[in-house]
Amino acid sequence: MLLYATLQCNFRTIMWANYHTHSSFCDGKGEPANHVQRAQENKMVSLGFSSHAPLPFACNWCMKNENLHRYLQLIENLRHNTCNITLHKGLEIDYIPDVISPLDYKDQLDYTIGSIHFVDSFPDGKRWEIDGPHASFLDGFETIFNNSIEDTIARYFELTREMIVKACPDIVGHLDKIKIQNIDGKLFSEEDAWYRDEVYQTLEAIRQSGAIIEVNTRGLYHKKISTTYPSPWILERIHQKNIPITISSDAHHPDDLINQFEQTAEQLMAIGFTKISILKEGKWQPVDFTTHGIID
Repeated sequence: MLLYATLQCNFRTIMWANYHTHSSFCDGKGEPANHVQRAQENKMVSLGFSSHAPLPFACNWCMKNENLHRYLQLIENLRHNTCNITLHKGLEIDYIPDVISPLDYKDQLDYTIGSIHFVDSFPDGKRWEIDGPHASFLDGFETIFNNSIEDTIARYFELTREMIVKACPDIVGHLDKIKIQNIDGKLFSEEDAWYRDEVYQTLEAIRQSGAIIEVNTRGLYHKKISTTYPSPWILERIHQKNIPITISSDAHHPDDLINQFEQTAEQLMAIGFTKISILKEGKWQPVDFTTHGIID
């Protein structure tokens, strides 16, 4: 009987947390309340909302500026009326030099995710989105960077490092997402010395900043890539540098809140990770985890 009670207790203390989620306030599906309900069904201990922050130019996947106050107030209301799970107000905020940065909304939030979705502009001033349709990527790749993949990748990681130094977020979003455009490895190899050097420089900047790197599973469950963001070899380097991590799914639907978490946790444990970071009592804290979740 004692063993049974102990197992029950241990089971109740093993849960997941996720701080990268998108609802109907931007390009996600479902109201925030739907995400909370699904999180409770999954026995999650912590859930963060991180809609794409408003941008000062046309964007079909970002929150509209006029909805920001309602978004923040709704999460606050949910927080006061929800039991058994801690809710947090966040935004995924783009870094575009002299346009927007994670610092712009920081005072209104519990945490920020900083991401690079745009790299420089076309001659007509239109921003080049690096994780949109592949044809659009190739257009900017040719027009802006003259088909130089080294220059393209270098600029992407240069912007990431600039964000870390000038406007450091709590969490660095999908660190190597630009690899989604490297279909069948036609543009570059992740074993190329120049590519690894860009990654290593960026990891060092993150290490010095104290920011958290998310291990993002979205590409896996959407079957767009075969690895997390970042790739396993990058995770090994992150572990060597003792940079804190958190697992996220970049969920755009309530059903994806913990998608591929068990498999990703198993991979992280194999690398040597023993802790992931969660937001608790207003501070990011390292906690133990297993393939079933965090042990809080």
